[in-house]
Amino acid sequence: MTLAAATNENLADLSNTLIYSAMAVYTLAFFAYITEWIFGSRSKVGRTAAALTATKAAAAEAPAVTVRNAGGTAVLERPKVVVRAAAGARDVPDGPGAHGGDEKGDLYGRIAVSLTVLAFLIEFGGVLTRALSVQRAPWGNMYEFNITFSTVAVGVYLVLLALRKNVRWLGLPLITSILLDLGVAVTVLYTESDQLVPALHSYWLYIHVSTAILCGAVFYVGAVSTLLYLFRDSYENKLAGGGTPGRFATSVLERLPAASSLDKFSYRVNAAVFPLWTFTIIAGAIWAGDAWGRYWGWDPKETWSFITWVAYAGYLHARATAGWKGRKAAYLALIAFGCWLFNYYGVNIFVSGKHSYADVGLSALRSVGF
Repeated sequence: MTLAAATNENLADLSNTLIYSAMAVYTLAFFAYITEWIFGSRSKVGRTAAALTATKAAAAEAPAVTVRNAGGTAVLERPKVVVRAAAGARDVPDGPGAHGGDEKGDLYGRIAVSLTVLAFLIEFGGVLTRALSVQRAPWGNMYEFNITFSTVAVGVYLVLLALRKNVRWLGLPLITSILLDLGVAVTVLYTESDQLVPALHSYWLYIHVSTAILCGAVFYVGAVSTLLYLFRDSYENKLAGGGTPGRFATSVLERLPAASSLDKFSYRVNAAVFPLWTFTIIAGAIWAGDAWGRYWGWDPKETWSFITWVAYAGYLHARATAGWKGRKAAYLALIAFGCWLFNYYGVNIFVSGKHSYADVGLSALRSVGF
C-alpha cells in the first residue's frame, strides 16, 4: 500500500469516527431539548398568571368611557374589546417557546443549542475528512449525500438562530430527524470511499449537487414549520370555538409561535429557496449536456425533480391566491416536500437510472433483512 493510499484510508477512518462522535453529541442535544420542553410544561400556571396580569394591566390603562359628540350631545360609549384582527383571522400572540418562560427550561434549551453547535462542527469535520480521503466532493453516493445533507440542515437552523429568528422550537424535531438520517446512513447506506465514474468528474458536481442539498435542507425547515402550523391552527380553532384541547396538546402547542407566524415563516423560507431549486434543475440540465450529450432525457431523477418544481410552484401560486391561503396551501406544501423526499430516497434507492444508487441501496437493504 502506498503512502497516499494509507493516508486516504486513515482519513476515511477518521471521518467515520467523527460521524459517530457527532451522533453521540446530537443524542445529548436531543435529551437537552426534551428537558427544555419538560421544564417548560411545568410553568403553565406561571404563564397563565402572567397573561391574566397583563390583561388586567391593559384593562386598567384603557379609558373607562369614550365621549362621542352627536349633534351637540355628549354620548358615553363603552370601550370596545378587539379580539380578532379581521373577519376570519385570529390576532393571537406567539407562544413563549419550548422553555415556556421557565428559567431552568431556558437553561437546558441553551445547553441544547450549544451541543447542537458542537455536533455540527464535529459532523462537518467528518464530511470534510471524507472529502479529503477521496479528494473530491463528499456526495458521490447516498451515504455521503446523507451526512452532507444532515450537516447542511443543522447549519440552516443555526444560521436562523444566529439571525435571531424565533426558531428554537425547531430544535427537537430537527435533531430527531437528523439522528434518524445518520442512523440510516451508517447502518444501511454506508459505502466505502471510492472514486467517481468519469461522467461525474466535472465542476458541475460542486455546483449542481451542493445547491440541491441546500434546497433540500431549507425545504425540510419549511415542511416542519408547515406541519406544526397545521397542529397549531387546529389548536387555535378549537379554542376559538369554545373547545378544550387535551392536556398534552395544550402543553406543547401553546408554546409554539402563533399559526399565522408559522404560516408566514414556512411560506417565506419556501419562497426564498425556490429560485435556487430552479437554478439547480437548470444546472443539472447543463451538466447532463456535457456528460451525456443531451440536456433532458426524462430520467427518473430528472422527472421527479421537475415534478417537485411544479409542486412547489403550485404551492407558491396557491399561497399568493386569496382562496388558497392557510390550510389548503399548507397541504400543497407538504405534498411538494413529499415529492422532494421521494426524489431523494425513493428514486436514488429503488429506481434504476443514471442518477440513482439503486444497486447500492437494494443490496444494503437486503443485508439488513428487507
